[in-house]
Amino acid sequence: MASAPSVSSLQDEVNCPICQGALREPVTIDCGHNFCRGCLARYCEIPSPDPEEPLTCPLCKEPFRPGSSRPNWQLASVVESIERLQLAAGPGAEEDACPEHGEKLYFFCEDDERQLCVVCREGAAEHRAHTVRFLQDAAGPYREQIQKCLECLRKEREEILEVQSREDQRIQVLLTQVATKRQRVISEFAYLSQFLEEQCSVLLAQLQRLDGDILQQRDEFEVLVRGELGRFSALIAELEEKKDKPARELLTNIRSTLIRCETRKCRKPEAVSPELGQRIRDFPQQALLLRREVKTFLEKLCFELDYEPARVSLDPQTSHPKLLLSEDQQRARFSYKWQNSPDNPQRFDRATCVLAHGGFAAGRHSWVVSVDLAQGGSCTVGVVSEDVKRKGELRLRPEEGVWALRLAWGFVSALGSFPTRVILKEQPRQVRVSLDYEVGWVTFANAVTQEPIYTFTASFAQKVFPFFGLWGRGSSFSLSS
Repeated sequence: MASAPSVSSLQDEVNCPICQGALREPVTIDCGHNFCRGCLARYCEIPSPDPEEPLTCPLCKEPFRPGSSRPNWQLASVVESIERLQLAAGPGAEEDACPEHGEKLYFFCEDDERQLCVVCREGAAEHRAHTVRFLQDAAGPYREQIQKCLECLRKEREEILEVQSREDQRIQVLLTQVATKRQRVISEFAYLSQFLEEQCSVLLAQLQRLDGDILQQRDEFEVLVRGELGRFSALIAELEEKKDKPARELLTNIRSTLIRCETRKCRKPEAVSPELGQRIRDFPQQALLLRREVKTFLEKLCFELDYEPARVSLDPQTSHPKLLLSEDQQRARFSYKWQNSPDNPQRFDRATCVLAHGGFAAGRHSWVVSVDLAQGGSCTVGVVSEDVKRKGELRLRPEEGVWALRLAWGFVSALGSFPTRVILKEQPRQVRVSLDYEVGWVTFANAVTQEPIYTFTASFAQKVFPFFGLWGRGSSFSLSS
């Protein structure tokens, strides 16, 4: 017994193109296409805009004569057999039909983007001037367009996945850095807590000694004052008694009594000795020293949590001949006079630039560039990739492997794909360049005020080098970690 899919496939071959049903009393016209006799008769009755124009086949548009159709009894027998097979195989899925005429959709109008049946195509005048194709023929170019769109979308999806992977790695690096910083903070503050406890005990002990010394001197002062008060009170009582006696008794030994009173010096003791007073006044200095120690600790902690200072020195093998480098390779100055420098593959021959020795392929590093543009000119600082262009014109932008900042008299620009002027509170004289290789950050800040200037985000795949450029008479820079 034939399967349902094969029966359905055979049914497609014996359907009437006009009514889309099984052929009834099939007839064949001159071009060889078959139709229901009644459907073809109705099709021939549709009025034509041009009466003299011959009738054409609803499918292939070949002219035919209405009276030339002939019955196809053999095909009618085949249709009958297929219908019997369909009944045996069970009901099949219905084909999509024209919602207006209920007939099978054969054509596609490119202008209106509509699927048409034979009646739509022949009966509607607007479609006759349009580009109408068979469905399969019309679908081909669209399949090609869809394929191109799929290729573009898949490529963009891959790029997004690459970005996702890169950013996931960057996030993982940052999480690791944060975990390391957390451990460093816990460790350092544990040390600081122990140090502060010890210092607190020392200061409290000093205060305790000061407190005891004050109380001791208070007691000594009170003993001394009581002794002095006792002697003065006895002398006063003696004089008061003598003053009230008769003249003979008053004058007895009067001179020695007066001499004792006149020569008696009143000692005015101090409750707190000068030495103890100085110790009390000097005590805040102990706290001041502690504050300095804590400040030093915090500065050290912040530094350790930030970037490792890089020992950067200039590489004469890369220096443009117009740059004058110091003997210690820590300073450079622009000169219009060319130096007698041998040409080599590492040297810049157009861009007045120089690289540092070594470079970095991992880690977090920081260095400071002191810029002197008192006489004008400009200075460029940043990092470049190892394969940066050394010969010919160098475009200072990330696409060329350059992540840099340009400082000129009165303005600062970040050299991105398009240079961006950076608005700052003050013109920096010292710029701190910080590189985080794994995360891909190149950060610039005012090394004096710590004001952020700009940050580039990159994805490094090879070693990068500190990069410096000068232009203009008298412009110069120097390095420090």
